[in-house]
Amino acid sequence: MKKKVLAAILVGMMTVSLAACGSSSDGAAASTGSATKAAEDVTGTMKGETITVGTSGLFGPFSYYDTDGTTLIGYDIDLLTDIQGILGFEIDGGIQAMDYSALTTSITEGKLDVGAAALCATDERKKVMDFSQTYCDSGQMVMVNKDNDEGITGVDDLAGKTVAVEKGTASHIYAQKNLTDATIEVHDTITTAYESLEQKKVDAVIQDGPGCAFYIKTTDQTALETVGDEFNQGQAPYAIAYNKDFKYQDEFNAALKMLKEDGTLDELYTKWCE
Repeated sequence: MKKKVLAAILVGMMTVSLAACGSSSDGAAASTGSATKAAEDVTGTMKGETITVGTSGLFGPFSYYDTDGTTLIGYDIDLLTDIQGILGFEIDGGIQAMDYSALTTSITEGKLDVGAAALCATDERKKVMDFSQTYCDSGQMVMVNKDNDEGITGVDDLAGKTVAVEKGTASHIYAQKNLTDATIEVHDTITTAYESLEQKKVDAVIQDGPGCAFYIKTTDQTALETVGDEFNQGQAPYAIAYNKDFKYQDEFNAALKMLKEDGTLDELYTKWCE
């Protein structure tokens, strides 16, 4: 996948959206808080402060468990660690991992100050939480089983096919709107969608580009591969989420700007998303 400059879910009935990753160069500031302070002003400005931070642990390569089953690793974990290194705050009880519904509920209700879990800065979510500048934003890819001969070379070949997607994602939304001639099989998790494709129960899977790359990279003897180019770019911008009453949004935004300017976001993308 072409290298790009770097770097869920409303309360109740609203669905998870885990969709895309890629360029941070085009991401406009999404926070509805006050203007961002200059990046050079924030080093050490939160020393002595303690905040609550959450993630999911459910979505590699952004936030997931290492092989020991207990250590959280991924792009978002490194990003939070780097921001903490700049600002100097403490995290109450460490980064808390929870499912997406609980995570977003905790942010909106003020049980968490900050969330980083490949959360998409949608207009709906901005009504109940604030967001940083986008740090990751691109499109979806088509995955196929290379042992199948279905003639699928990209998204334009999915008419008449059975396509698996993860519920509530940008891929799901895209498929509903644009793949009206395909049979859409909706899965609660992307893991079962991948399994269906491995077992040739479906013809293709649509998922965000880095998620596809991560699965292929980390799954021994997988028969899956990506085909065609990324599509549906820019529909799922990942950003850090804040409770609306979190008073250090400016500091976080400035620290994120520092990490972009010094090339750290590029390094994180190379490390986790390629």
